[in-house]
This record gives sequence, structure tokens and C-alpha cells, in this order.
Amino acid sequence: MGVIVRKPAAHLNILLCAALSMSLAACGSTTQGTTSAGDTAQQANADSGDPWENTNRAIFDFNNSVDRAVLQPIARAYRDVLHEDIRDGIRNFSDNINEPVNFVNLVLQGKDVKAAQTVIRFVINSTVGIGGLGDVATNLGYPRHQEDFGQTLAVWGVGEGPYIMLPILGPSNVRDTVGKVADNFTDPFGYVIPLAGNLARTFVNGVDRRERNLETLEDIERNSLDFYAAVRSLYRQNRESQVRDGEVEGPVLDIPVYAE
Repeated sequence: MGVIVRKPAAHLNILLCAALSMSLAACGSTTQGTTSAGDTAQQANADSGDPWENTNRAIFDFNNSVDRAVLQPIARAYRDVLHEDIRDGIRNFSDNINEPVNFVNLVLQGKDVKAAQTVIRFVINSTVGIGGLGDVATNLGYPRHQEDFGQTLAVWGVGEGPYIMLPILGPSNVRDTVGKVADNFTDPFGYVIPLAGNLARTFVNGVDRRERNLETLEDIERNSLDFYAAVRSLYRQNRESQVRDGEVEGPVLDIPVYAE
């Protein structure tokens, strides 16, 4: 009898969310000795949609330390060693195997035309595109529609909730964190790809996203008075743009979330 093993990324997200929830709950509790200045600061953080800012900033600092020590050097080596065409092929392949998740969320959002286009994209790129290494479908008039369950919940009217900085995974919020877990469980390739393959897939996705944002994030950090606040603002702009299918005003940056 075969045994179905869920991909580890889903369990990792659940454990991270559970651990983070406990730490945030502890952070959010107050004591009788809290000063009025502390109350004012907590209220200001709550009004900004970031009631757990102190904890989030600590996690942000930890993520930056890991990024500088590990992810940035690997991302630079990835760029230096692999030609741009090869990196594009890897990205296309990764995007292609994520199309079933896009399809499910498009259906749940009632976007039937885009869902049909996504099926056609997947068939074309999986065959003519040699397993998705080439994005032939876009050239044939079938653009990629990237959707996730966090966006689906937003379309259904669910608010984003408090801002969260996840360990290693990066910026998020309560709604999008729930969405990440749901997407992991609805990804069919997560059930058929071996453990080592899923780990490699997650790692390569993170390195690729970091490589694409090397200079951009360096510029933001160099020119921002508060790097944490800048990333928080850009993440929210990016998510609003995705929920509204790009129909927002102002610049949008694809803030890297290292493990999707």
C-alpha cells in the first residue's frame, strides 16, 4: 500500500506559524506596570497595522543577518556562475510547476477566463516548452496569472490582519500566512516530488528571487531612514497590487519572500 507524504514545506509553515503565534501572543499581552508612554507606543503600532512591531523588528534583524551571511553570497554566486538564459529557464520551470496552484485560486476567485488560460499555458509550456523551461505560452498570447490563497481570501473580503515578519520566510500578514499554508496543501507536485526535490525547489526559488532583487534592496536599505518600515510599506503595496491585478497607483516592488 502506498503512503502519501505531504511536502515538508507545508509542515514547516505550520510550525513557523504556530511558534510565531505564541511569541506574538506573549508580546501582545500587557501588565499592570505598563507605562502610559508604552501604551501610546503600542497604540501607534496598532494603528499602523503592525501591533507586534517590536517582535517583528527583532525577526527582521535576524533575517537580515542570515541574508548577509548566507543568502546574498549564494545569490551572487548563482548570478556569476549561471548565464542569464539558464536562470530564466530555471525560473520558467519553477513558474510552470506552480500553475496548478494558480489555477485553483483563479477558479476560487471566479476568474474563469484566466483559469482556462492557465490550463492552456501549462499544457503548452509542459510540452512545447520542454517541461516549462521555455515560456512559449506567453509568446502565443497566454500570459501568466500568478494567484495565491492569500489573494483569494482578499477577494472574498477577508482583511489582511496584522503585519507579520516571518523567520526566514520574510514579510507577511495573518491572511497571507494562512494562504501560504493552504497553497502548500493544494500543490499537487508537493505530493509526488520526493523530499529532496521539494527542498531543492524551495531553496532555488528563494535564491532566484533574492538574485533578482540584489541591487533593488541594496538601494532601498541605503536610501531609507528606516529599512524595516520601507520593506513593510513596499510589501503592502505589492500585495495590494496583486490583489487588484496590478490596478494600483505608485511603484510596486516584488519583495522577496524566500520560501514560497
